[in-house]
Amino acid sequence: MNSDINHASLTVDTAAMEKQQFCPEAFPLIYAVQAAAGDNKSLDAVAAWVQVNLSELKKKLTEHGAILFRGFPVVTDHDFDAFIRLFGMQNFTYTDSLSNAVRRNRTERVFTANEAPPDIAIYLHHEMAQTPVYPEALFFFCEQAAAKGGATPLCRSDVLLENMEEELPAFVEACEQKGVKYTNTMPDEEDLQSGQGRSWRSTLNASDKSAAEAKLQSLGYQWQWLPGDDLRVTTPVLPAVRKLDDGRRVFFNQLIAAFQGWQDKRNVAQKSICFGDGSVIDTKAMARVIELAENYSFDLDWQTGDVALVDNSLVMHGRRPFQGERRVLASLLNF
Repeated sequence: MNSDINHASLTVDTAAMEKQQFCPEAFPLIYAVQAAAGDNKSLDAVAAWVQVNLSELKKKLTEHGAILFRGFPVVTDHDFDAFIRLFGMQNFTYTDSLSNAVRRNRTERVFTANEAPPDIAIYLHHEMAQTPVYPEALFFFCEQAAAKGGATPLCRSDVLLENMEEELPAFVEACEQKGVKYTNTMPDEEDLQSGQGRSWRSTLNASDKSAAEAKLQSLGYQWQWLPGDDLRVTTPVLPAVRKLDDGRRVFFNQLIAAFQGWQDKRNVAQKSICFGDGSVIDTKAMARVIELAENYSFDLDWQTGDVALVDNSLVMHGRRPFQGERRVLASLLNF
Protein backbone atom coordinates (compact mmCIF):
# COMPACT_ATOMS: atom_id res chain seq x y z
CA MET A 1 0.00 0.00 0.00
CA ASN A 2 1.46 3.34 -0.99
CA SER A 3 1.62 6.18 1.50
CA ASP A 4 -0.08 9.48 0.64
CA ILE A 5 2.76 11.53 2.15
CA ASN A 6 6.33 12.09 1.03
CA HIS A 7 9.03 9.63 1.96
CA ALA A 8 12.17 11.79 2.22
CA SER A 9 15.12 9.34 2.68
CA LEU A 10 13.01 6.63 4.32
CA THR A 11 10.58 4.31 2.66
CA VAL A 12 7.44 4.68 4.79
CA ASP A 13 4.09 3.21 3.81
CA THR A 14 0.71 3.14 5.44
CA ALA A 15 -0.03 -0.30 6.86
CA ALA A 16 -2.99 -2.37 7.96
CA MET A 17 -3.41 -4.26 11.19
CA GLU A 18 -5.80 -6.95 12.37
CA LYS A 19 -8.95 -5.48 13.97
CA GLN A 20 -8.00 -1.97 12.84
CA GLN A 21 -11.14 0.18 12.88
CA PHE A 22 -12.62 2.64 10.40
CA CYS A 23 -14.63 5.60 11.71
CA PRO A 24 -14.70 5.99 8.59
CA GLU A 25 -11.03 7.02 8.90
CA ALA A 26 -8.56 4.27 9.75
CA PHE A 27 -8.14 4.01 13.51
CA PRO A 28 -5.35 4.09 14.35
CA LEU A 29 -3.53 5.30 11.26
CA ILE A 30 -0.35 3.25 10.86
CA TYR A 31 2.93 4.26 9.24
CA ALA A 32 5.57 1.55 8.91
CA VAL A 33 9.17 1.79 7.74
CA GLN A 34 9.80 -0.61 4.89
CA ALA A 35 12.98 -2.57 4.26
CA ALA A 36 14.20 -0.87 1.08
CA ALA A 37 17.74 -1.21 -0.24
CA GLY A 38 19.82 1.91 0.20
CA ASP A 39 17.53 3.55 2.76
CA ASN A 40 19.10 5.54 5.58
CA LYS A 41 17.46 4.14 8.71
CA SER A 42 18.85 6.67 11.17
CA LEU A 43 17.35 9.30 13.43
CA ASP A 44 18.66 11.90 10.98
CA ALA A 45 16.63 10.24 8.23
CA VAL A 46 13.59 10.20 10.52
CA ALA A 47 14.09 13.91 11.22
CA ALA A 48 14.16 14.65 7.50
CA TRP A 49 11.02 12.57 6.94
CA VAL A 50 9.12 14.26 9.75
CA GLN A 51 10.21 17.72 8.61
CA VAL A 52 8.90 17.10 5.10
CA ASN A 53 5.62 15.64 6.32
CA LEU A 54 4.97 17.46 9.61
CA SER A 55 1.96 19.54 8.56
CA GLU A 56 0.34 16.49 6.98
CA LEU A 57 1.04 14.34 10.04
CA LYS A 58 -0.64 16.88 12.31
CA LYS A 59 -3.63 17.00 9.98
CA LYS A 60 -3.82 13.21 9.98
CA LEU A 61 -3.68 13.14 13.78
CA THR A 62 -6.70 15.46 13.99
CA GLU A 63 -8.61 13.38 11.46
CA HIS A 64 -7.77 9.90 12.74
CA GLY A 65 -7.15 10.50 16.45
CA ALA A 66 -4.10 8.25 16.76
CA ILE A 67 -1.04 7.41 14.68
CA LEU A 68 1.20 4.38 15.19
CA PHE A 69 4.80 4.62 13.93
CA ARG A 70 6.20 1.11 13.51
CA GLY A 71 9.71 0.10 12.52
CA PHE A 72 11.25 3.53 13.05
CA PRO A 73 14.80 3.56 14.52
CA VAL A 74 13.70 4.54 18.03
CA VAL A 75 15.45 2.33 20.59
CA THR A 76 16.14 4.30 23.78
CA ASP A 77 14.37 6.88 25.90
CA HIS A 78 16.70 9.53 24.45
CA ASP A 79 15.78 8.43 20.91
CA PHE A 80 12.15 8.82 21.91
CA ASP A 81 12.83 12.29 23.32
CA ALA A 82 14.52 13.27 20.05
CA PHE A 83 11.58 11.88 18.04
CA ILE A 84 9.10 13.90 20.10
CA ARG A 85 11.06 17.12 19.60
CA LEU A 86 10.73 16.78 15.83
CA PHE A 87 7.02 17.60 16.11
CA GLY A 88 7.60 21.02 17.65
CA MET A 89 5.00 20.68 20.40
CA GLN A 90 5.12 22.33 23.82
CA ASN A 91 6.21 20.12 26.70
CA PHE A 92 3.56 19.51 29.40
CA THR A 93 5.68 18.39 32.33
CA TYR A 94 4.72 15.66 34.76
CA THR A 95 5.78 17.93 37.63
CA ASP A 96 3.28 20.60 36.59
CA SER A 97 0.49 18.10 35.92
CA LEU A 98 -2.25 17.01 38.32
CA SER A 99 -2.00 13.37 37.25
CA ASN A 100 -2.89 10.79 39.93
CA ALA A 101 -0.42 8.23 38.58
CA VAL A 102 3.04 7.55 39.97
CA ARG A 103 5.59 8.04 37.19
CA ARG A 104 9.36 8.32 36.88
CA ASN A 105 11.05 10.87 34.65
CA ARG A 106 13.70 9.56 32.24
CA THR A 107 14.35 12.87 30.45
CA GLU A 108 12.87 16.34 30.66
CA ARG A 109 9.86 15.27 28.61
CA VAL A 110 9.85 11.46 28.88
CA PHE A 111 8.60 9.42 31.83
CA THR A 112 7.21 6.00 32.65
CA ALA A 113 3.53 5.69 31.77
CA ASN A 114 2.36 4.31 35.14
CA GLU A 115 4.14 2.50 37.97
CA ALA A 116 1.03 0.51 39.04
CA PRO A 117 1.55 -3.28 39.41
CA PRO A 118 1.15 -5.34 36.21
CA ASP A 119 -2.04 -7.10 37.38
CA ILE A 120 -3.90 -3.79 37.69
CA ALA A 121 -5.92 -2.66 34.68
CA ILE A 122 -5.96 1.04 33.89
CA TYR A 123 -9.32 1.79 32.35
CA LEU A 124 -10.20 4.08 29.47
CA HIS A 125 -9.77 7.79 30.11
CA HIS A 126 -8.72 11.06 28.57
CA GLU A 127 -5.46 12.08 30.19
CA MET A 128 -6.11 14.34 33.19
CA ALA A 129 -9.73 14.97 32.18
CA GLN A 130 -10.51 14.85 35.92
CA THR A 131 -8.59 18.12 36.32
CA PRO A 132 -9.03 21.66 34.98
CA VAL A 133 -5.70 21.43 33.13
CA TYR A 134 -4.89 18.63 30.68
CA PRO A 135 -2.54 17.98 27.73
CA GLU A 136 -3.70 18.12 24.13
CA ALA A 137 -1.59 15.22 22.88
CA LEU A 138 0.26 12.15 24.16
CA PHE A 139 3.25 10.25 22.84
CA PHE A 140 3.86 6.64 23.87
CA PHE A 141 6.98 4.55 23.23
CA CYS A 142 7.30 0.82 23.76
CA GLU A 143 10.81 0.36 25.13
CA GLN A 144 10.06 -3.28 26.00
CA ALA A 145 6.92 -5.19 25.03
CA ALA A 146 5.40 -7.45 27.68
CA ALA A 147 5.72 -11.20 27.41
CA LYS A 148 1.92 -11.45 27.56
CA GLY A 149 -0.83 -8.81 27.59
CA GLY A 150 -0.12 -5.16 28.21
CA ALA A 151 -1.98 -3.75 25.22
CA THR A 152 -3.04 -0.11 25.25
CA PRO A 153 -6.75 0.11 24.40
CA LEU A 154 -7.72 3.16 22.35
CA CYS A 155 -11.27 4.44 21.92
CA ARG A 156 -12.60 7.29 19.78
CA SER A 157 -14.75 9.38 22.12
CA ASP A 158 -16.75 10.96 19.31
CA VAL A 159 -17.78 7.53 18.03
CA LEU A 160 -18.63 6.41 21.56
CA LEU A 161 -20.76 9.50 22.18
CA GLU A 162 -22.71 9.04 18.96
CA ASN A 163 -23.66 5.53 20.04
CA MET A 164 -24.44 6.65 23.58
CA GLU A 165 -26.87 9.24 22.20
CA GLU A 166 -28.74 6.51 20.36
CA GLU A 167 -29.04 4.21 23.38
CA LEU A 168 -28.75 6.54 26.38
CA PRO A 169 -30.01 9.99 25.35
CA ALA A 170 -31.17 10.97 28.85
CA PHE A 171 -27.81 10.05 30.34
CA VAL A 172 -25.93 12.05 27.70
CA GLU A 173 -28.21 15.03 28.34
CA ALA A 174 -27.53 14.81 32.08
CA CYS A 175 -23.79 14.69 31.43
CA GLU A 176 -23.99 17.76 29.22
CA GLN A 177 -26.26 19.79 31.47
CA LYS A 178 -24.85 18.89 34.89
CA GLY A 179 -21.18 18.16 34.30
CA VAL A 180 -19.29 15.98 36.76
CA LYS A 181 -17.20 16.22 39.92
CA TYR A 182 -14.43 13.85 40.99
CA THR A 183 -13.34 12.99 44.51
CA ASN A 184 -9.97 11.39 45.16
CA THR A 185 -7.92 10.73 48.28
CA MET A 186 -4.21 11.29 47.76
CA PRO A 187 -1.70 9.62 50.10
CA ASP A 188 0.85 11.44 52.18
CA GLU A 189 3.52 9.21 50.61
CA GLU A 190 3.36 7.63 47.17
CA ASP A 191 1.61 4.26 46.95
CA LEU A 192 3.05 2.04 44.21
CA GLN A 193 0.26 -0.52 44.71
CA SER A 194 -2.33 1.88 43.30
CA GLY A 195 -2.93 3.36 39.85
CA GLN A 196 -3.83 6.57 41.73
CA GLY A 197 -0.97 6.43 44.20
CA ARG A 198 0.79 9.74 43.57
CA SER A 199 1.27 11.68 46.80
CA TRP A 200 -0.41 15.03 47.34
CA ARG A 201 3.01 16.68 47.64
CA SER A 202 3.97 15.47 44.17
CA THR A 203 0.53 15.96 42.61
CA LEU A 204 0.21 19.55 43.82
CA ASN A 205 3.94 20.30 43.62
CA ALA A 206 3.67 21.45 47.24
CA SER A 207 6.20 21.13 50.02
CA ASP A 208 3.70 21.46 52.87
CA LYS A 209 0.00 21.66 53.71
CA SER A 210 -0.22 25.42 53.33
CA ALA A 211 1.20 25.28 49.81
CA ALA A 212 -1.14 22.41 48.96
CA GLU A 213 -4.17 24.35 50.18
CA ALA A 214 -3.13 27.44 48.24
CA LYS A 215 -2.84 25.37 45.04
CA LEU A 216 -6.23 23.73 45.61
CA GLN A 217 -7.89 27.06 46.31
CA SER A 218 -6.50 28.53 43.08
CA LEU A 219 -8.00 25.58 41.16
CA GLY A 220 -11.43 25.80 42.80
CA TYR A 221 -11.13 22.48 44.64
CA GLN A 222 -12.61 21.53 47.99
CA TRP A 223 -10.44 19.51 50.38
CA GLN A 224 -10.29 17.67 53.68
CA TRP A 225 -7.26 16.46 55.61
CA LEU A 226 -7.61 12.88 56.85
CA PRO A 227 -5.79 10.86 59.53
CA GLY A 228 -2.25 10.04 58.47
CA ASP A 229 -2.12 13.30 56.48
CA ASP A 230 -3.89 11.82 53.48
CA LEU A 231 -5.75 14.47 51.49
CA ARG A 232 -9.27 14.09 50.07
CA VAL A 233 -10.06 16.54 47.29
CA THR A 234 -13.13 17.25 45.17
CA THR A 235 -12.87 19.06 41.87
CA PRO A 236 -15.04 21.94 40.74
CA VAL A 237 -17.74 21.02 38.21
CA LEU A 238 -16.04 19.87 35.01
CA PRO A 239 -17.58 19.11 31.61
CA ALA A 240 -18.35 15.49 30.77
CA VAL A 241 -19.00 16.29 27.11
CA ARG A 242 -16.89 18.74 25.14
CA LYS A 243 -17.19 20.27 21.69
CA LEU A 244 -13.99 20.39 19.66
CA ASP A 245 -13.00 23.28 17.41
CA ASP A 246 -14.11 21.34 14.32
CA GLY A 247 -17.60 20.79 15.78
CA ARG A 248 -17.17 17.16 16.84
CA ARG A 249 -18.56 16.35 20.28
CA VAL A 250 -16.65 13.96 22.55
CA PHE A 251 -17.28 12.08 25.79
CA PHE A 252 -14.31 13.80 27.39
CA ASN A 253 -13.96 12.82 31.04
CA GLN A 254 -12.58 10.22 33.46
CA LEU A 255 -15.91 8.55 34.27
CA ILE A 256 -15.06 5.09 32.95
CA ALA A 257 -11.66 5.00 34.65
CA ALA A 258 -13.02 6.35 37.93
CA PHE A 259 -16.09 4.12 37.94
CA GLN A 260 -14.06 0.97 37.29
CA GLY A 261 -10.60 1.64 38.58
CA TRP A 262 -10.34 4.32 41.26
CA GLN A 263 -10.32 1.63 43.91
CA ASP A 264 -7.64 1.25 46.54
CA LYS A 265 -7.33 1.34 50.33
CA ARG A 266 -8.22 5.04 50.33
CA ASN A 267 -10.80 5.27 47.53
CA VAL A 268 -14.08 3.60 46.59
CA ALA A 269 -14.51 3.73 42.82
CA GLN A 270 -18.24 4.43 42.51
CA LYS A 271 -18.11 7.09 45.25
CA SER A 272 -15.41 8.99 43.42
CA ILE A 273 -17.73 10.51 40.81
CA CYS A 274 -21.05 12.34 40.82
CA PHE A 275 -22.89 14.82 38.64
CA GLY A 276 -22.02 18.47 39.08
CA ASP A 277 -25.12 19.08 41.22
CA GLY A 278 -24.10 16.26 43.58
CA SER A 279 -26.66 13.77 42.25
CA VAL A 280 -25.74 10.12 41.82
CA ILE A 281 -24.64 8.84 38.42
CA ASP A 282 -26.82 5.95 37.20
CA THR A 283 -24.75 2.76 37.61
CA LYS A 284 -26.75 0.89 34.95
CA ALA A 285 -26.14 3.65 32.43
CA MET A 286 -22.44 3.66 33.27
CA ALA A 287 -22.29 -0.11 32.89
CA ARG A 288 -23.68 0.23 29.37
CA VAL A 289 -21.27 3.06 28.57
CA ILE A 290 -18.40 0.79 29.63
CA GLU A 291 -19.71 -1.99 27.36
CA LEU A 292 -20.01 0.38 24.42
CA ALA A 293 -16.54 1.77 25.00
CA GLU A 294 -15.12 -1.75 25.05
CA ASN A 295 -16.94 -2.54 21.80
CA TYR A 296 -15.39 0.47 20.10
CA SER A 297 -11.89 0.03 21.51
CA PHE A 298 -8.85 -1.00 19.51
CA ASP A 299 -6.19 -2.87 21.46
CA LEU A 300 -2.75 -1.64 20.46
CA ASP A 301 -0.59 -4.73 20.95
CA TRP A 302 2.84 -3.23 21.34
CA GLN A 303 5.96 -4.29 19.52
CA THR A 304 9.26 -3.14 20.99
CA GLY A 305 10.20 0.13 19.28
CA ASP A 306 6.65 1.25 18.50
CA VAL A 307 5.78 4.92 18.93
CA ALA A 308 2.19 6.15 19.10
CA LEU A 309 0.85 9.71 18.94
CA VAL A 310 -2.63 10.23 20.41
CA ASP A 311 -4.93 13.24 20.23
CA ASN A 312 -6.03 13.51 23.86
CA SER A 313 -9.11 15.55 22.94
CA LEU A 314 -10.47 12.82 20.70
CA VAL A 315 -9.16 9.47 21.96
CA MET A 316 -9.26 7.69 25.32
CA HIS A 317 -6.57 5.22 26.31
CA GLY A 318 -5.86 2.67 29.06
CA ARG A 319 -3.66 -0.31 29.91
CA ARG A 320 -4.43 -4.03 29.93
CA PRO A 321 -2.85 -6.19 32.67
CA PHE A 322 0.33 -7.97 31.62
CA GLN A 323 2.94 -10.56 32.49
CA GLY A 324 6.69 -10.16 32.22
CA GLU A 325 8.57 -6.90 31.94
CA ARG A 326 6.73 -4.12 30.10
CA ARG A 327 8.26 -0.68 29.67
CA VAL A 328 6.05 1.87 27.95
CA LEU A 329 7.19 5.48 28.21
CA ALA A 330 5.04 8.56 27.73
CA SER A 331 5.18 12.28 27.09
CA LEU A 332 2.49 14.94 27.49
CA LEU A 333 2.29 17.81 25.04
CA ASN A 334 0.33 20.78 23.81
CA PHE A 335 0.08 21.80 20.16
